[in-house]
Amino acid sequence: MVARKKTSAQEQEGQVEEVLSADELKAVSEGEPVESAVHKKRTVVVAEDESVNRTDLVAMLEDNGYEVVGEAANGEEAVDLTRKFRPDIVCMDVKMPRMDGIAAAGVICDENIAPVVMLTAFSQPDLVRQATGAGAMAYVTKPYEESKLLPALEVAMGRFSEINDLLDNVETSENKLKETEEQLKKAEEKLKKAEDTLEERKLVDRAKGLLMDKADFSEQGAFRWIQKTSMDQRIPKKRLAMAIIAKYGDPKPSEVGE
Repeated sequence: MVARKKTSAQEQEGQVEEVLSADELKAVSEGEPVESAVHKKRTVVVAEDESVNRTDLVAMLEDNGYEVVGEAANGEEAVDLTRKFRPDIVCMDVKMPRMDGIAAAGVICDENIAPVVMLTAFSQPDLVRQATGAGAMAYVTKPYEESKLLPALEVAMGRFSEINDLLDNVETSENKLKETEEQLKKAEEKLKKAEDTLEERKLVDRAKGLLMDKADFSEQGAFRWIQKTSMDQRIPKKRLAMAIIAKYGDPKPSEVGE
């Protein structure tokens, strides 16, 4: 929790610090005035093809502090309004023309725009399974009652928030894993490069020693000859060193026997 700073007058009066609510914190993070956040309402899109039922549902929601930002008479309108307003919750009737509520709920849930509460005249198991399969977070049977509807809305919004928090955590974990894998790959490349450099240095040192021993080069002269020949002939120093070792190195046991 984040506490507001006291004014000097509050400090003198010894008043208890006020605590910002979750809505206020969200508003502050989005650059809104704290005062406006206190009165911010949960937004709803209502989809119900029967105008009388829709009017009653809208009135019930508004009486309980929700703000109805869109009213739809069919599933297509419900999807369009949800995409447009991105509400906190969608109340969706199952039986509607053009696109039924379950199909519309499937589109909204697939796009992860908002949680959906299905409204149905019958608590038929097959309809419930279809609704949950489409991604609906809860369902309420008609006639609409505050004691059934309001808890269902809160449950749906809570589940939606939990799922999105989980998805955020998964995405964060995947990003961290990807970063770790990239860092590991870079570390392996650096190690391989260091190993190659060390192997090259050992071969050049051995080749340099052979030139000093077999061709009467000084140490500095042998190194300069290897370096200059490598550059002039465009031969990697490692390959040149291996060629010198092959020519001047100790003979193989089979060669000694011969």
